This record gives sequence, structure tokens and C-alpha cells, in this order.
Amino acid sequence: MADTLRVALVQMTSTPDVSDNIAVAEALVHRAVAEGANFVLTPEVTSLVEPNRRRLLAKVVEETADPALERLRRMAADHGIWLLIGSLPVRVGPEKVANRSFLIADDGAIVARYDKIHLFDVVLGDGTDFQESRTYLGGREARIAASPWGKIGLSICYDLRFPQLYRAYAQAGARLLTAPSAFTRVTGEAHWHVLVRARAIECGAFVLAPAQCGLHAPGRESYGHSLIVDPWGRVVGDGGDEPGIVVADLDLAAADEARRKVPSLFQDVTFELT
Repeated sequence: MADTLRVALVQMTSTPDVSDNIAVAEALVHRAVAEGANFVLTPEVTSLVEPNRRRLLAKVVEETADPALERLRRMAADHGIWLLIGSLPVRVGPEKVANRSFLIADDGAIVARYDKIHLFDVVLGDGTDFQESRTYLGGREARIAASPWGKIGLSICYDLRFPQLYRAYAQAGARLLTAPSAFTRVTGEAHWHVLVRARAIECGAFVLAPAQCGLHAPGRESYGHSLIVDPWGRVVGDGGDEPGIVVADLDLAAADEARRKVPSLFQDVTFELT
């Protein structure tokens, strides 16, 4: 198992145009490969951001017919890299979509799939109303996958607010936690850095969080700031608020060192609430 890894996060502004989004993702993955990345990650809803439910349902297809999945799998194989497709909206019924993340090996094989468990049903203070459960079907199973760099725990966006998921991954041996996201500007400015850093510190793990940024369509804006955070909670890469890539070299032994220094991951205490 390798202890060093050059990782790259792709930050983009996906739109309602699937073809354009795929082309942008491919170009940014190519840039990451040119900078020597072994593991590249794209953000949540890489292939499509469509706020209108009717138009979204008209555009999504089943996994086997998804052009983004096919092209990005081929790209991983052609360049010999591991690739996390942060998520694609995948049709799973006449009126339902899964928000699905794909971990792709360097031969193009799908190593793991993860459907977003926690759906973003909120009413924000600026009057915006998000009800993902109207369209999306929440996942029921956490996913941890083997890689050349050890175990990887998969999550998506709003999952970040549920620390028990990441603790379970870390206790099962994951040193890398992925959190591809499309945080809104309102929630991102308030909570994004704090949440990503907290998950890294609590778990003694690297958190890799590629993000959407900018204005996707009227009424939908994402915060950006793709983050690479080390097991001590230090931000070692921040994508700012423009499309691009973030690259960092990781020494994965830092996870073991952090867990030795602060062994809280393995100090669960049973208590009663009275």
C-alpha cells in the first residue's frame, strides 16, 4: 500500500448543458494529469446542474446510458489514474433520480458506487427553498472502497453535517474521506471550511472535497473553495471561487500519526441521557 499520493481536485461551474459540462470536466482532468496527479476528484453533480425539476427529469438517464460516466471512465483508463466522479444525477425511476458518486480505477473499472444518503431539504434564511427529496432517492448504504492508498470512505455534500458517517469510515480504517459538494454560497460562507476541517480532525483522516463554484443558472449559486485538509485539520489546498484544479502531495502516514497523538477515534464511551 502506497503512503504517498499526488491528488487533484476539479472545481467547476456545471450548467444545465450536459455536453458542455462533460467537456469542461475532461479538460480539467487533463490538466490534473499533466500535473502528475495519481488520484483526481470531480465535484458533486459534475454532469448537470438543472434547478428546474421537470427539465432535470427530461435530461437524466440510467447509469448504463450516461455519457459522462462512459467518457470519464475511458479517460481514467487512458491516463492510468484513479478518478472519483463526485456525482452524476442518475435515473432510478420515472420520477426519481439518484445522486451517485463513482470511484473509478486506473483501468476504467467502477470500484464503488455511493448514493447520497442525507438529502438537502432546507429553507435558508435568504428565502431559498431546497427540497432534494422531491426528486432524489436517498441512499441507504455507506461505501468504503479499497485503493492503492488504502481504504477510501465515500460521501456527498450534505453528508458533511452527519459526523457519525465519517467516524464509521475512519474506525473501519479509511485514511482518505471524499466529500464532493455543491454547497450554496449562503451555507458555504458560514460552514464549509469549519465542517470539512472538523471531519478531518475528528477522524484523523485526509478529507478531499472538490466543489462546484459560481452561478449555474438563475437561483442556483455554489460557494466553491474545493478543499484538501490534512488529518491535523490544516488546509493544504483551497480552490478559491473560480473554476480550476487544486493539487497537493499527501503523506498518508500523517493519518496514523494524528490518530496516535489524539486517539479519540477509538475512545467511545457508553453513557445514558437522563
